[in-house]
Amino acid sequence: MFDGAFSPLHWLIVLAIALVVFGPKRVPEIGRSLGSAIHDFREALKGDEPAPTTPAAARPDAQRQGTGDAGGSRDAQ
Repeated sequence: MFDGAFSPLHWLIVLAIALVVFGPKRVPEIGRSLGSAIHDFREALKGDEPAPTTPAAARPDAQRQGTGDAGGSRDAQ
């Protein structure tokens, strides 16, 4: 049914249409974004990506330190 649907001539025609529609500056950006998305998707499927680390200033426990006792503990009485 789709014999020869993806021949090099068809790809050249698709590329020419994309060039006309998006312009010569935008086509490489689209390709780069698509490649990055595919790479990130494959990395997510592998599951080898380490857990993101949060800086100490962004952690909730680091923000509570040094702010005093706003909760009114019994030791302050």
